[in-house]
Amino acid sequence: QVQLVESGGGLVQAGGSLRLSCAAAGRTFSNYVMGWFRQAPGKEREFVAAISRGGGNTYYADTVKGRFTISRDYAKSTVYLQMNSLKAEETAVYYCAADRRGVPGRTILDYDYWGQGTQVTVSS
Repeated sequence: QVQLVESGGGLVQAGGSLRLSCAAAGRTFSNYVMGWFRQAPGKEREFVAAISRGGGNTYYADTVKGRFTISRDYAKSTVYLQMNSLKAEETAVYYCAADRRGVPGRTILDYDYWGQGTQVTVSS
């Protein structure tokens, strides 16, 4: 089992940037595909980005492509989500997730472990 703890959320103006972090503990970090999802009030949780176990492949939702960057630091067992040019409609709780099967997915069913989430609020 792996434990995930997100941080870095907060309040930012539209057009601004934030970097989210997700620290993993409990199992070998490199064994997991890592992903970020978000959930706005009254909406379903949606895929944002994922990164392969080796870090060589990244995947993004079309809505964030070119503005968000996912990366991972094996020494720190941490995955990051750099978010630039944020929009008000991206206000949501952002969740980190880990997939032990090793095939990057875009649905919540593809992931086995979840963090508690971190709130991102983008003011217009």
